[in-house]
Amino acid sequence: MFNIRALLAPLLVLLSAACSETQSVTQNDVNALAQQIRALGPGVDPAEAQRAAEISYSYGRQLAREYNVTSSPIIHNAKVLNGFRERGLCVHYAQDMQKRLNQENFRTLSIHRAIADPDSIWRIDHSTAIISRRGDDMFDGVVLDPWRYGGELFWAPTRADTRYNWRPQREVLEKKAAEKLAAQPI
Repeated sequence: MFNIRALLAPLLVLLSAACSETQSVTQNDVNALAQQIRALGPGVDPAEAQRAAEISYSYGRQLAREYNVTSSPIIHNAKVLNGFRERGLCVHYAQDMQKRLNQENFRTLSIHRAIADPDSIWRIDHSTAIISRRGDDMFDGVVLDPWRYGGELFWAPTRADTRYNWRPQREVLEKKAAEKLAAQPI
């Protein structure tokens, strides 16, 4: 008889170990993000772009420590959902990153929240923070996603992040509320 547990256990260990290794972030990494933020358009303050990049990298790592992330994001999600950890879902990272960046009171930058509708059989949505030039929408910004790699910052221009179909948070939440209301018996 085939034992599925015997197959899954080593796979989960490998996934956990591979995803929980800490990468070394260099000043070049931070500077590359700062350059991408400056490139959002004229009027972006270079000092604000640099500060936003530094915070995005350092705060993602800080959140992973605070959330006690010791495994891959998916395994950590299971720990949160089963009560073994209090925080560390993508929505927590997105909320906390947005809150922290908003504390800077940037004059030339705006922070947005986005959600990608579930497009897999698992029906899991994904939340993130996005930074843009003040006055621009999130689609002209840069995704700041520390959840994806367990505290290690992933960033990319919103339109270039083809792994997810990002939508404004408000739009997704309104759609979910309407669907829930429509599903209620009369």
